[in-house]
Order: sequence, then C-alpha cells, then structure tokens
Amino acid sequence: MRFKVFSLLLITILLTWPAAAQELILDDVLVEGVRRVSPASVQAVLTVNPGDELSREEIDRSLRAIFALENFEDVAAVLEERNGRNVLIFRVQERPLLRRVFFEGNSALTDDKLRGELPFRTPEIYRPQLPLRTVEVLRALYHKDGYYGVEITPRLDVDDQNEASLTFEIQEGRKVFIRSIRFEGNTVFSDRQLRKAIETRPRWFLSWLTGRGAYQEEILQNDLEIIADRYYNRGYIQVRVLQPEVIFSEDHRSLEIVIEIDEGKQFSVGQIDFRGDLIDDVDRIRSMVLFRSGDVFSRQQMRQSILSINDLYADMGYAYVNVSPLTRIDTERREVDVVFDIEQGIQVFIDRIRIRGNTKTRDKVVRRELRVVEGDLYSATNMKESRRRVFNLGFFEEVNIASVAGAEPSLMDLEIEVTERPTGMFTVGVGYSSIDKIVGQGSVSQANFLGRGLRLELAGSFGSRTQTYQVGITDPYFLDRNLTVGFDLYKTEREWVDFTRKTLGGNLKLGFPVTDNTRSFWVYRYEDKEITDVSPNASAFIRRQEGESTLSSITSTLSRNTTDYRLDPSRGSTSALSIEFAGIGGTEKFIKYTTDHRHFWPWRWGTVFSLRGHLGFIQGHGGREVPIDERFFLGGLNSIRGFQARQVGPRIRRVDGGFETFEYIGGVKAAFFNAEYLFPIVREVGLKGVLFFDTGNAWDSGQDFFSDMRYSTGAGIRWFSPIGPLRLEWGRNLDPRDGEPNSRLDFSIGTVF
Repeated sequence: MRFKVFSLLLITILLTWPAAAQELILDDVLVEGVRRVSPASVQAVLTVNPGDELSREEIDRSLRAIFALENFEDVAAVLEERNGRNVLIFRVQERPLLRRVFFEGNSALTDDKLRGELPFRTPEIYRPQLPLRTVEVLRALYHKDGYYGVEITPRLDVDDQNEASLTFEIQEGRKVFIRSIRFEGNTVFSDRQLRKAIETRPRWFLSWLTGRGAYQEEILQNDLEIIADRYYNRGYIQVRVLQPEVIFSEDHRSLEIVIEIDEGKQFSVGQIDFRGDLIDDVDRIRSMVLFRSGDVFSRQQMRQSILSINDLYADMGYAYVNVSPLTRIDTERREVDVVFDIEQGIQVFIDRIRIRGNTKTRDKVVRRELRVVEGDLYSATNMKESRRRVFNLGFFEEVNIASVAGAEPSLMDLEIEVTERPTGMFTVGVGYSSIDKIVGQGSVSQANFLGRGLRLELAGSFGSRTQTYQVGITDPYFLDRNLTVGFDLYKTEREWVDFTRKTLGGNLKLGFPVTDNTRSFWVYRYEDKEITDVSPNASAFIRRQEGESTLSSITSTLSRNTTDYRLDPSRGSTSALSIEFAGIGGTEKFIKYTTDHRHFWPWRWGTVFSLRGHLGFIQGHGGREVPIDERFFLGGLNSIRGFQARQVGPRIRRVDGGFETFEYIGGVKAAFFNAEYLFPIVREVGLKGVLFFDTGNAWDSGQDFFSDMRYSTGAGIRWFSPIGPLRLEWGRNLDPRDGEPNSRLDFSIGTVF
C-alpha cells in the first residue's frame, strides 16, 4: 500500500513540472537521510543514474527498490536545481534500530524461554511485521503449554536517537486442560479404543508434572491421521475423519474435543499379482505378503509386505530396489486388487565404511561388531544386525548407519555416525540398602577402558553386614580375536543371621562365539573360605559348615542374547545354561546346574511385557555335603519379590530365647518365574512403572520340583537416575506363613537390573 501512495505522490510532483522537464538530463543522483544504513547499499538498487534522461517509470522503479530493502519508514524523490545542475534526491527516513526486548506480565513462562523463541535477534532494524510475527510465535508457545486465553500486545518505544525497545505486554489467563475427548459416528472402534490410540489425552492427576491434557493443534492433527490409519488397517479405506470441534467451558478453564468420523464400508483383498523384475520364485515373493485374497484389507500389512519384499531383494545386493503397490478399488464388490510392481535396479557392493563421532572409542571396536565389510554384497539384514550389535555395546547414545552413493553406480559407501555416552563412573559415598542397611562404597569402573572396549573395575563397599573389595579387567576381543579373556580378584566378608562367611579368591575367564548371538564361557574359580561366628542355636547342618575350606571349580556357560538393547531391552530374549564342577582340588565338591531364560515383547504405547524362568539344581559328590553358601536361597528383588531375601525355601523351626524363629538352610533345587509389564510414566526422564507376578520355591533333597509353590504380586518404579539405575518395588505375599510379613518394600540403586 505504501508503494502505491509514494508512486502516486511522485506522479503528482512530476505532473507539476513543465513539459520540458520530461526531457531533462540528470546531472547527479543523491541519497539523503541515511545514518546507519550504508548509502552505497541504497545506491546499488537505484535504476536512475547521472546522465540519464528523467523518467517517471525509472524513478518509480527506484522508489520501489528502496522500499524493498525494508530499512526505511519513508522515501521521497525530489528534483532540485543546484548551481545550475539538475539533481535528483532520494530522501529517506530510517526505521528505528531495535535494541532491546522486554516482557511484562509473564509468570508461567520465563523471560529466557520466551526470548529463546523470538524470530529475530537484537540489534536489528525494526519492521512493522516483526511484532505481529513475534506475537504469533509467543501465542503458539503459550498454547502449547495450555494457555489458550493468552493476550499479547506489543508496544514500541523510540528515543530521540531513533533507537527502539519493544515490549510485549502479556495477560496469560488461566491454563486450559482437555476435560474429555468424544467421538461421533464410530461403530468399528469404541471411544476407549480410539482414545488409547491417539497421543492427545485428557487431564489426569499428574498433569502438573507430565503436562498431559494440554491441547496442541499439531499433535491433534497427527492424531486424526492415526485414527484414519486404524480404519485403513481394518479395511475401511473410504473413512473420513472430520476436523475436530473444540468446545471451551464457560469459565474457559477446560475444553472438550469432539471428533466426527464417517466410517464408510469395509473392503477386502481382491486379486494379488506381481510384475516387473521377478528375480526369485514367485511363490517365495508371495510368501512375503502378509494378506491373501479374501482377507480384510490392511494398509499396515501392505506396508510391511513391501518392506519384506524390499529386504528380500536387498539381501541379494539390490540396494536400490523399488516396490510400488498398484491398487484398484472395486466399489461394487468392495475389494482392493493389489499389484506389486518391482524394479530391482543393479546389484551393489560395499566400497568404503567410514565411522564418525567416536572421539574416544577406536574404530576397530565398532568395526568388529559390523556384519558387513568392504567388498561385501549389500545386505539389508546385515545392516540392521550391525546397528543392533554396535548399539548393544552400550558405548553410544545413538548409532545411525547411512548409505551414500559410491564412486561407481555398483558401489555404495556406508557412513556410521555414533554419539558417545559416558562409560566410566567414579563414586564415593554412603547409601542405604534394605538388605545391607548402611553401606559405604567407593568404586571406579570403565566399560570402555582406553577406548578399546576393555572392562575395568575397582570397587569396595563396607556396611554393617558386609565388606567387599574387588578388582578385575575383561577384554572381549583378546589380541583382536573374538575371544573374551579376563580375571577378577576379590575379598568379601558377609554376616548372615546364623554365621559369618569370609572369602579370598579370584577367577579366570575365557569366552568365544558359537554363533552370532551365542557364546560359550569358561570360568575357573579358586577361593579360600572360612565360616565363623556360627550361632549356638544353629542346626547341626550349619554347625558342620564351621571352619576353613577351599574351592576350586570350573564353570561352563552357554549364553544367547537376541535383545535389541541389552541395557534396556524391549524385544528379543536372553538365555543361559551353566554347569559348575567343584572338585578340581580343594575340599568342596559339588556339581551345580542352572538355566535362565527371559523373553521381551514390545506392546502398545511403549510398553513391554516380559517373562522369565529360572531353574537350579546342585548335588554333592565324593561323599561331601553341599556347602551352605552354594545352596539356593530365594526371595527379594532378584527372584521372588514380597519375601525377605534368602527366606524362600527349606526352613527349620526352632525356639530361641523363648521365641519361635526359623532357620533358613537353602535348597538343592530351585525354580522361580517372573511376569512383568513395564510402562512409561515420564518418558523424558526415563521413569517407568512395573506390574509383576512372581512364583517359585526352593526344595531340599527329599522334596519334588514345583511342589508347594509360593506366589506374590506387586508394583514398582524403575528409573535410570543420574546417580545410577534405581528400583523401588512393593510385593505382596499371597499366602503368608508363620513368621512371614504380608508384604515387603525393597529398593536398590546403583546396580544393574
């Protein structure tokens, strides 16, 4: 609008000049009024120059060009005669220089947070559209936090130096939460099913902490796509999810969202066909497709089928394969015919592999986990497995593998980008454990010692019932071969109810791979042990354990790990089978068998369900009893929750000082099972909740496996806190016996779980 006003003004001025003025030759062209802006920058956009003939069109074009610089509030063109010379002068009035920005009336959002969202930085030339754009940005920020009644008014103050300060006067109003979400027209899915599928949620009692219940337009629009996708996966391909209606309450403190859905009719799968480059038997390609003719059409199954066909070709080196689904909808038969059009491209080989971001970890630590090397045929499966193995090292927060074009069309380079995480810890402090009471500790551990992947540990702890000192180092790739070699030296003293156990010993470890996910470990252990301070009221079995003994054993373990992330798995499994033979010298002689398996299944909304089973059996040989400290004691966080640690299993009733007590002697057989359901509470900080059900027991030689099982259930929280992993879990004993509490609360911090 300003361009038009000044163009008309110029035309008016020129029309007042005599007709001969139209043939004037300009002797000079000047720019006046600039202070901060460089005159040369204005001169550079002018289309009128000295020596030119005076032209309305060129002057008008120059005025528009000056305004386009957006640095001037006012511009005028004036023709003057100076000393007999015709001079065209462009007189400008600069816009003020914006020096400072202030906020008034804000309390919910701090000045720093608001300032960080400003779409400009000071100092900057003030422009009229700047406060309007800023108000929209700040209003969106308040809306994101639930303040929908916010009013923001900009105020500009200019001093006599033509410098300005911009103040945003804010009336925040009250925070508005979603009271309810209602659906109309839905018959296929219930309101409850649709509410669970979307990210927008009503307010709950922890909204003050999590922010849940705040209305966010962008998230709601994405939720509409999620709802539509749910219908597409049930065959309702003509579904329409209408724009939601947002209804504010009278006091503007809450709102209701109403989403109307036009479901349409359900469609099934018609004919399925393939065309293009069919490099394999059609039946094998067809087996990659998850649906068959007559099934309810599912867009999700079609996407997964495309990925499976892609992987089939990519595992043969066709990295650029393109699978396009061509669909034809028959509304009369309500069927969708699908043709998978396959363009295989050329076979691709891996040329170069580059690793970036590993400022500490050596390249070879990453490379030895890869399942692809230079010169290999491209394989999508091996790429995914390589990323999983590198991430499972636990050294990196992020691992991304990107493929880029190589020197030739048939070559591809891989770029592995990693973000390192701290892998060492030094702690000195005092803590409290529900098992060990007051505990002091100091430790230095480094999971990636010298950047070579070595595991180093120096630790010591002392408390009212326990003292432990340990040093050890493990090399998972000894001499750059896939061999695990390591050792530990330790000294412990542990006080139990009826005796005290002291040990001094160490072990040597050797491990090697059997398959990609399976390893064999061999551990030789030697200990000097002493059982002292045996209670005079202890049973004859425990009294026989008193004295010194030596242990010399070898343990063979076969383990398998297919989890996606070993520190916090969400899918896959871990398995271990071990046999320990004691009697290679030494005075203690026994054979111990244990097996453990745990499986993880991801479910909706970031939740995970897991099942664990553990079995153990130990027997003496050479006429020797099984030592008390090698028997199976269950109960506590790591076996059956809701029970006191080491108090599930065989026990002997006795009277001590007129009071009836129980002596727990452990079992030679043991079994326990855990079922867990983990769910996020506060995703941003890694806080999770857990619901569990445990069962199991330990039995003596005269009892059968799985007889007289014990049961418990409960809940808890788990958190990867800044000072270490934390577990706080409450379990209820479902069938308490004499001397057993009905429930128990346990916690641990700083130990892996």
